[in-house]
Amino acid sequence: MRFSRSLLFAFGFAAALAGAMVLAGPAQAQSAPQTQPTTTEPLEIVTASGRHSFAIEVMRTDEERARGLMFRRFMPADRGMLFDFKTEQPVMMWMKNTYIPLDMIFISRSGAVTHIAANTEPLSERTVSSGPPAFAVLEVNAGVAAKIGVKPGDRLVHGLFAK
Repeated sequence: MRFSRSLLFAFGFAAALAGAMVLAGPAQAQSAPQTQPTTTEPLEIVTASGRHSFAIEVMRTDEERARGLMFRRFMPADRGMLFDFKTEQPVMMWMKNTYIPLDMIFISRSGAVTHIAANTEPLSERTVSSGPPAFAVLEVNAGVAAKIGVKPGDRLVHGLFAK
């Protein structure tokens, strides 16, 4: 009886481990240290205080959106990451495996800011909601949105948004 319980435990543990490996597989591949992005694109945020320029990485695929800024420990002040969701929809983000505190700026198809989640908590699995549907999300270092005065209705200038 003891052998069968041990065997069942071992089998259950192995199955759970295999399941975890399937779920964690992409994250493990992403856990390698990342270098600075090889390609960035220009983006401007237009606020009451003026035009603010950033060099951004654009995440266009499911794999890129899932990885985001995970495992990075630094992002220069003039950088950001833009998540292209291809259609306006309710968006839920999280900070799992993300070490950098971020501001999340939710954006409509037209490039208008719809919502701002300021100073999101690093390494948190708590979901951050777009509120109204969003077409894209721009992540910048925490405090940037307040520093440049980003408010709902402000505009982002980038080829992703309708002119």
